[in-house]
Amino acid sequence: MSFSRIRFLLLIFNSAFLILNAHAGGFQVNLQGQRQTGMGHTGTGYVTDAATIFFNPGGMGWLDTMVNLSVGASFIIPRTEYLEAFPGTYTAEMVHNVGTPFEFYYSASLNKKLYAGVGIYTPFGSRAQWDNNWKGQFIIREIDLKTIFIQPTLSWRINDHFGIGAGFVIVTGNFSLRKGIPVQNQAAEYGEGNLEGNASGTGVNTGAYFSWDKLSAGISYRSSVNAKVDEGDATFSVPGYLEQYFPDTKFSAAIKLPSVLSLGFGYQLSKKFSLAADVNYVGWSSYDSLRINFETNTDKLADISSARDYKNVFIYRLGAEYFLNNKLTFRAGIYYDTSPVPDGYLTPETPDSDRIGITAGGSINLKDNLRINVSLLYNQTQKRTDTNLETGFAGTYQTKTVIPGIGFSYMF
Repeated sequence: MSFSRIRFLLLIFNSAFLILNAHAGGFQVNLQGQRQTGMGHTGTGYVTDAATIFFNPGGMGWLDTMVNLSVGASFIIPRTEYLEAFPGTYTAEMVHNVGTPFEFYYSASLNKKLYAGVGIYTPFGSRAQWDNNWKGQFIIREIDLKTIFIQPTLSWRINDHFGIGAGFVIVTGNFSLRKGIPVQNQAAEYGEGNLEGNASGTGVNTGAYFSWDKLSAGISYRSSVNAKVDEGDATFSVPGYLEQYFPDTKFSAAIKLPSVLSLGFGYQLSKKFSLAADVNYVGWSSYDSLRINFETNTDKLADISSARDYKNVFIYRLGAEYFLNNKLTFRAGIYYDTSPVPDGYLTPETPDSDRIGITAGGSINLKDNLRINVSLLYNQTQKRTDTNLETGFAGTYQTKTVIPGIGFSYMF
């Protein structure tokens, strides 16, 4: 294989950062509250617990008690299948792994008007792993991302009908990527390249909440985050005669995670039954290109500048909550999530397409101030066939995902 071909394939290392944007329209993980997930992940205009720190900081003043604590975790169980474009006989499936996003929220009333809290949650991140010898191994073997958002928050309930809030977001995370390199050693083993690094950034989460009798509404804005990687490690395993062209080195990069503008409503039909609806506008167009700068360059290891043309998308959500009695509450929801990945940019790291999600959940009150919250989400992408413009890799993908979750709420 020619050096020029190897250099072209190295450009595919930009896929290391595609993982930052795909699990619910891209790689956005919409699992920031168990009660909210059970209701289609609504919560902008309907306050249920301390997770409003994430969904709408302006709603903290409508929590029922002085102190609210909410913790939980979800378990992402995806199944992604690939079918080659031609001759259409080869198939592959991602290695089965379980993702575990979590959430922690604490809110306290400082006085009748002012509230403070902190949220720790994981809105971006996942893992994609294919067999080392699958057809697309030179595009991706394995990629893994973990991000944690830490958000101290203040909220002001201006009067009985209106409140505002804002939080400062601190982002930390790490990722790793493995991909094959199409050169073989004497044992006929293909080479491998690895990228590993830590990312960091900052942002804001702001919101306003309105309440009139049985009707509530909210609007929130979570800013984009410029996630920067400095001093990442790039390592290569290649035959000895190529080592001078692919030295182990450091790299730096940056990518803008998208902003999210949300509008939501809640309506209490009766003392037991409530409805909620949200619309999210996700600003994926901020991700128009990717640049990776290697500390050491050679004739075959050049810095990467790769175009992306992601588009802004909407997510539509509906949810319902029914209080059966003092012990049991039931929830259900549905959403439609459009993919930001345009034709020509689909990859095996982000085999994304439009999807429909169905949710259910409930709560059991163990005591007056302690409850268990559970949720269950199922989503399925539409089958999507595409040829990547940069790599020429083509095929049809579909993903089905089951996500159970459990959490606890404590109020006093």
